[in-house]
Amino acid sequence: MKKIGVGVIGVGFIGPVHIEAVRRLGFAEVVAISDNNQAVADAKASEYHIPKAYGDYIELINDPNVECVHITTPNYLHFPMAKAAIAAGKHVLCDKPLAMTSVESAELVRLAKEAGVVAAINFNLRFYPLAHQVKAMIDNGELGEIFAINGSYQQDWLQKETDYSWRLEPDQSGDSRAIADIGSHWLDLIEFMTGRTVSRVCADFATFFPTRKKPLKPVETYSGKILTAEDYQDVPIETEDYATVLLHFENGAHGSVTVNQVAAGRKNRLFFEIYGSKKSVCFDSEKPNELWIGERDTYNGSLIRDPSLLVPVARDIVSYPGGHNEGFADTFKQCFNKLYTYIKDEGHKKGLPATFPTFEDGHRELLLCEAIVDSAKAERWLEVK
Repeated sequence: MKKIGVGVIGVGFIGPVHIEAVRRLGFAEVVAISDNNQAVADAKASEYHIPKAYGDYIELINDPNVECVHITTPNYLHFPMAKAAIAAGKHVLCDKPLAMTSVESAELVRLAKEAGVVAAINFNLRFYPLAHQVKAMIDNGELGEIFAINGSYQQDWLQKETDYSWRLEPDQSGDSRAIADIGSHWLDLIEFMTGRTVSRVCADFATFFPTRKKPLKPVETYSGKILTAEDYQDVPIETEDYATVLLHFENGAHGSVTVNQVAAGRKNRLFFEIYGSKKSVCFDSEKPNELWIGERDTYNGSLIRDPSLLVPVARDIVSYPGGHNEGFADTFKQCFNKLYTYIKDEGHKKGLPATFPTFEDGHRELLLCEAIVDSAKAERWLEVK
């Protein structure tokens, strides 16, 4: 059977993660990559044994062997690239955020529907199997009425003033950094699991390094940890290193989330606690194969990610037996498996519901992030559109 042809635009930190995850599926194949530097594209194509390398993303989009385009570039390029792919009749998977503004993301939602293409956004963290388990527990009433939802997403890759990335530059990344970059993952995951949407927000932002030292040569995300550049230039920082957001949910639940990219020792930790009238659950992505279950009148428990112990919808995204740990890289594989199975089975032509995050979810998160940014500026509660 012919494999689905995939093109990946952007070969920085996350592009190769996409390449490896697609290859693990077996029925999809990366046939081309693109970078705005032809030499970089050629080098990466050679490293990953990919037949075609383009210095212009339009050439990749127009390649007849590319059926689905992955966009893994700086944020400001997502909108024009997704728009061009849709216009060419290609399916699209875009890394978050979907666009720089909700006006742009709304246009992409409309264009994708009109074109009849599959349009996905890479909220891969939904695909920890225990996240699906929590969703099933909430859906079947096991937690009871949801009272409170708290959590955080913390990293330390910007811990030093010499740590630098394009994500620090608003013209490339957008008006928000920590919330848009990692907070969007947490918010999407919570709304996905609970089925409750955030209705009101009250945000507090902080920029701990108002000035950072930018290396005079470009570096990829995270590579600053080992950078020993001698020359820097001081640049002002306009986006948040840290944010705490109070949350009201449409069903009356209350909550809060803290995101922090200067949290020493936290490499990439997503954490949540969901408290209900019957029981509660707690998850830490640094221990992704364990789910804590809190009880009032009996022993607390710990559910280990073992397919024999999970509900069918969670078991469906497990590849290995209990005790054989699955983590961050596996969430990409499971997300892409849902997407490409849907494309293979022509679910979009049959009117079947998507089992992966869509452009609508990407638009929703932009509305949330914009409300949070506006709330931080106004220093008051704001409604989410």
